[in-house]
Amino acid sequence: MNVFGVTDVGRVRRDNQDSYVIRRLGGEAALLVVCDGMGGARAGSVASSVAAEAFTQAVEGALADGFPEDMALREQVLMDACRTANEKVHRLSVENREYEGMGTTLVAALVMPGAVCFVNVGDSRGYVLSNSSIHQVTVDHSLVQLLVERGEITPAQARVHPQKNLITRALGVDSRVECDVIWLEPVPDSRLLLCSDGLSNVLDDETLLSLSTERTELEELGRTLLGLTLERGAPDNVTVVLAQL
Repeated sequence: MNVFGVTDVGRVRRDNQDSYVIRRLGGEAALLVVCDGMGGARAGSVASSVAAEAFTQAVEGALADGFPEDMALREQVLMDACRTANEKVHRLSVENREYEGMGTTLVAALVMPGAVCFVNVGDSRGYVLSNSSIHQVTVDHSLVQLLVERGEITPAQARVHPQKNLITRALGVDSRVECDVIWLEPVPDSRLLLCSDGLSNVLDDETLLSLSTERTELEELGRTLLGLTLERGAPDNVTVVLAQL
């Protein structure tokens, strides 16, 4: 499996509060993680890096003896890892005044032969791209997404809404957090894209699909996505993680 990741501070921010992890788990299995921190420059970067590593270590530890056959047990591994990451970030925020109130999004994909399991909290996103389609697998935990679901605004209006960055769930803010878990069987030769909202707020789905179709090499695609986001102003940190299935 070919994988690639890149992160950048963007054109406006002074600090990069995004973190990502790529871990190969043996054979054709891999774990991809993207976190987007919040709570001030240092606190945000601490929250994202701590959550990404705690989540990854928890998954690696649970799968050290192999993947369970039961899909429900595999799902439980990701939910438990999410809980572990949440507890670690929350404990740091409570015990250290400089980290008070910090939190982070998390989107991760556990990639196995014939199946992918996504888990997410917040508005970092997971997509599946094929030659002819793009599918946003995750659902944003955000104020504008709630407004879209209620029919109060359109998806197009959500992209430019003044409160589009307000999220309704984050790791570390409370002692407990609810995560979404989504299983799918991707089309062979499709691609996974995990990203922070620094990418998805700038590049729309049509652009993501078009660039993915044009770029055959994964690293070239990742750097092109980052480069175009930077060309368009990149008001936030930008993180891109890709996998070729």
